[in-house]
Amino acid sequence: MLDFCIIGSGVAGSTIAHLLSKKYSVHILDKARGPGGRASNKRFKKDLNFDHGVQYISPKDKKFLKFSKKLIQAKILKEWTGSHIDFNFEKKKNSLKLIGHKANNDLVKYQLKGIKKTFLSKVTKINFKGKFWEVLFENKLKIQSKGLIITCPFPQLKAIAKKYLNSKILRLGVKMEPNITVMIAFKNNKTLPISSIKFNDKILSWAANENSKKRFISNTNLWTLQASLAWSKKNINKYKNNKKIEDELVMRFLKLTGIKKNKLIYKRIHGWKYSYNYRKTKFLSFWDKKNRLGLCGDWFNGPKVENAWLSAYNLKKQIR
Repeated sequence: MLDFCIIGSGVAGSTIAHLLSKKYSVHILDKARGPGGRASNKRFKKDLNFDHGVQYISPKDKKFLKFSKKLIQAKILKEWTGSHIDFNFEKKKNSLKLIGHKANNDLVKYQLKGIKKTFLSKVTKINFKGKFWEVLFENKLKIQSKGLIITCPFPQLKAIAKKYLNSKILRLGVKMEPNITVMIAFKNNKTLPISSIKFNDKILSWAANENSKKRFISNTNLWTLQASLAWSKKNINKYKNNKKIEDELVMRFLKLTGIKKNKLIYKRIHGWKYSYNYRKTKFLSFWDKKNRLGLCGDWFNGPKVENAWLSAYNLKKQIR
């Protein structure tokens, strides 16, 4: 029988799968079309793509920095150079920005190499049978495993596993915040000598110049726009059915940068309802030894890629 079924193929899921696969049999499943979670990447055409979730990695923890340097040497990650403009004028000790060579889900793909993966599989029910777990999916797939690890956001975790969760977990009071992203492309537009812009604006928070990541050469300019928290909260439950929401964010970007609207050839909106949790909990991860149920994810300890990796790393130490 399978040792571990792992739900979620984001940074936390791929990290715990990679660590456990050295000793145990693992199978990772995700409702998405491919790996990455919030580090996912969307293709525009051919080699042109958008990092519409995680924008970059900025290592601070010593263990994660060491891991990141290893991935730089392996040409999985590279530094995102250029001009990063911050209109908030924030002073940060660590300005290092790392991105994937091909996309920001490169880190995830690297960790999942050689591991059994199944996508387009949404969990409908989990049952603990005393000695093993049975996991049921919408596509009629059924997985049985000795251990179960869930890495999805806290609200989704409660929806599928509430009756198996320790009261300490249920009382954490985790508050997941939303984020709305719009991907846009301009044809034959003069490339701005800017890698990213952090705005001091009530609607638009961030814009990333995908061309500056030097993954492709094109006269089509790609930008990823991320909305402010307040604006995302206001619109997260209605953006799918209201085209004006997408247009409002795009028009804000055009106004702030001076780019002409008639050059716009593509736009696509995406919402992350449970994007991140700002507040750290008293746990890094959680392991229920009796039921062999593990939980990890960035919602335990912060909103960054580093937080997801550290949570999974901590969980591995608890599993025996």
